[in-house]
Amino acid sequence: MSSKLLIIIPAYNEADNIEQVVDNLIENYPQYDYVIINDGSRDKTPVICKNKRYRYIDMPINVGLTDGVQTGMMYAYEHGYEYALQFDGDGQHDPKYIEKMVEAMSECDICVGSRFVDQKKPGGLRMLGSNIIQATIKLTTGKNIKDPTSGMRMFNRATMKAMARNADYGPEPDTLAHLIRSGAVVKEIQVEMHDRTAGESYLNFSRSIKYMMHMCFSIVFIQWCRKKIKLKGGIKK
Repeated sequence: MSSKLLIIIPAYNEADNIEQVVDNLIENYPQYDYVIINDGSRDKTPVICKNKRYRYIDMPINVGLTDGVQTGMMYAYEHGYEYALQFDGDGQHDPKYIEKMVEAMSECDICVGSRFVDQKKPGGLRMLGSNIIQATIKLTTGKNIKDPTSGMRMFNRATMKAMARNADYGPEPDTLAHLIRSGAVVKEIQVEMHDRTAGESYLNFSRSIKYMMHMCFSIVFIQWCRKKIKLKGGIKK
């Protein structure tokens, strides 16, 4: 371990993007450690990781984003990292904001890279799901998370441990809401996100609607059935 931060990069069929993402980290942000979670990719993602000698964990089958991120969190926790950052392998997240997120961790348990701290959300159907999830989290927790669907999230050891050891703690807004209710302090840092450099997002319009409905149902109902944990804002272990 050469860093107090581990960047966790879930990757499923990201052969067109993974080199650009990881080479940028290696060349321009060598102060941070990273690990790729190759989630049973069927394209050349594992070949690229092997040939480029990246640090990666090879999942034998496609287990999904939740299990992939959980694997990364387990790795980070067991190897003693102070912070773990969920970071997309498709080029949308910009590592130039990582330093500010690390600085913010002295005041919180989870730091979210948010597009809408200082920027207004665009109108239309594109942000409808985000707005509804935001309202649902505020209704159930009292916390206004302006960009609840952001996948750029940094966790301290307490929340990292919770993510690693609870199978139903997916890297989604419903888990964020549950951790807030458990006492986690969340802070948002303004970031800019890029368009996917190649390939297509899994979430098309119909899937986005289903995702929004599932998240809202989970936040309002399912989280009450989850295992109770106790967090105090600022806990580090």
